[in-house]
Amino acid sequence: MLAVPIARALGLGSILGYLAAGIAIGPAGLALVSNVQDILHFAEFGVVLMLFLVGLELEPSRLWTLRRPIFGGGSVQVLGCAALLFVAALAAGVSWRVALVGALGLALSSTAIALQVMAERNLLNTTSGRAGFSILLFQDVAAIPILALLPLLAVGAGDEAMSGGARALEALRIVGTIGAIVVGGRLLLRPVLRWIARSRTPEIFTAAALLLVVAIAALMQWIGLSMALGAFLAGVLLAESEYRRELETDIEPFKGLLLGLFFIAVGMSIDFAVLAASPWRMLAVVLALLGLKALAIAWLAARIKVPLQERPVFVVLLAQGGEFAFVVFQTAVGVKVMPAETASLLVGAVAISMLLGPLLLVAVDRWLMPRWAKPRTLKEIDEPQDEPVIIAGFGRYGQIVARLLASQGIASTLLDHDADMVEAARTFGSKVFYGDARRLDLLRIAGADKARVLVVAVDDVDQCLAIVDLAREHFPHLELVVRAYDVPHWNKLRERGVKWVERELFDSSVRSGRTVLEVLGVAQAEAERHAERFREHNLALFEQMYARYQDKDRAGLIAVARQGRAQFEQQLAQERAEARGQATTPAPAPAPDANDDPPTPGSNRT
Repeated sequence: MLAVPIARALGLGSILGYLAAGIAIGPAGLALVSNVQDILHFAEFGVVLMLFLVGLELEPSRLWTLRRPIFGGGSVQVLGCAALLFVAALAAGVSWRVALVGALGLALSSTAIALQVMAERNLLNTTSGRAGFSILLFQDVAAIPILALLPLLAVGAGDEAMSGGARALEALRIVGTIGAIVVGGRLLLRPVLRWIARSRTPEIFTAAALLLVVAIAALMQWIGLSMALGAFLAGVLLAESEYRRELETDIEPFKGLLLGLFFIAVGMSIDFAVLAASPWRMLAVVLALLGLKALAIAWLAARIKVPLQERPVFVVLLAQGGEFAFVVFQTAVGVKVMPAETASLLVGAVAISMLLGPLLLVAVDRWLMPRWAKPRTLKEIDEPQDEPVIIAGFGRYGQIVARLLASQGIASTLLDHDADMVEAARTFGSKVFYGDARRLDLLRIAGADKARVLVVAVDDVDQCLAIVDLAREHFPHLELVVRAYDVPHWNKLRERGVKWVERELFDSSVRSGRTVLEVLGVAQAEAERHAERFREHNLALFEQMYARYQDKDRAGLIAVARQGRAQFEQQLAQERAEARGQATTPAPAPAPDANDDPPTPGSNRT
């Protein structure tokens, strides 16, 4: 309950919090839980459900669109990292079977951690985000053949290796089972789901979706394969069905809950006795895991042209171990490919790498990124201007004002204190000066002494009011045209004597309402008349409400708003009745929307 919020507050991510909570309540901590393996087996359903959702995303059309980054960069990452780790393990004297399983498991990265961090940092739509998503998707798919490979590598007790005939029979059994699931799914799954959906009982559909995943996963485990493989196949079978989105929506909450439990169980299952018995060996495995994977991923990042500024985070996210490694190593122990002690060592190494990942990201943000960040070469406005109009804020609002003026041949001095916005505007040919309009010296250089109009189009309420106060004090001759965020902001501007105030969404919202009327069959001229009357009424109502706002009379202000709306609606209802030649009693006006009621004076939002 506490570990996850604390970890998120420290910027370390929720998964680190789950791992820390597991360590705290497990045998190595407070020993509140002793039967860790049973909990871990149950918690594996989190990974199972995640693979089911991954399978649902694998539409053939999407796979074809992303085929190059998925099967190109993804395969290079997995095979390259596995090769380096495999060679390192062989050099350390590990048997080839254990080295191969260990290398393949360690080559995988944490999909849950990486996607969460990329979403929090808004990286999913960047070059590194798209490349990382493609690689992680390939890893999720690659986990399936890796899990299917483990029984083929198995050795019996006292046997050197499986015979060729036994291997062939095992392969045929796997292929036959998968084929039966695919054919049966095609013939049965969709008709059954269609029949359940017709019952129009959402909870039954959710239960059926969970039963489907559990049943196929249990079938795969019963024949000796991975539950995750079965869930993945079930997802793929339904990827093109009409129920895909509904299944995703129903299962997503369970996935998050069980994934959290899975990471808690992993934290509990870390064998600190192994760590204490061979700390240098554990350190060597962790360094090899992070170091060799980082080298391979950095090389790949350069080949797929990930921007230099995005590479450190890209490398750190993919270099750490992943949740599928736990499943791979536990399955390997179950089929007797890997000793339990070795699996405990590798599980501990993966968990430590996941614990170190958020800390490495903090180090990257604090020490590395500032050195690699693109230096700012923008200088503040230093050339005196003499245009008749100054526009402070060149965002989506200020741009439209400037373009309208330019269309009439009226030049304006454009100011913005967002360096990225200034650079982007200059790229498109706009002459925007870098500077903060809250500074008196910059306003003087911008020509506030000579200009006639100052348009304040910044989107921050406090910054807007500061600019208005500065202009009113030092440049009283300027006519101020100001963008208001909402009614409280509008009132504060009127308090300052600003006559020309425009609420940023008011007119566009009125026009949208007019369009809705036209779509519903109202004639264009009539819809325009209704919209204009509504606009004039609201502007007049604002003035009446402003008087109450000045008196700090909240009750009176709300009464004016309610009465004004009620009278307007009654008047329109009466006009509609007269137009139809009918005498009707207008219905009482509905209670005003909470967003329209003016808040307590002094607040910044409706």
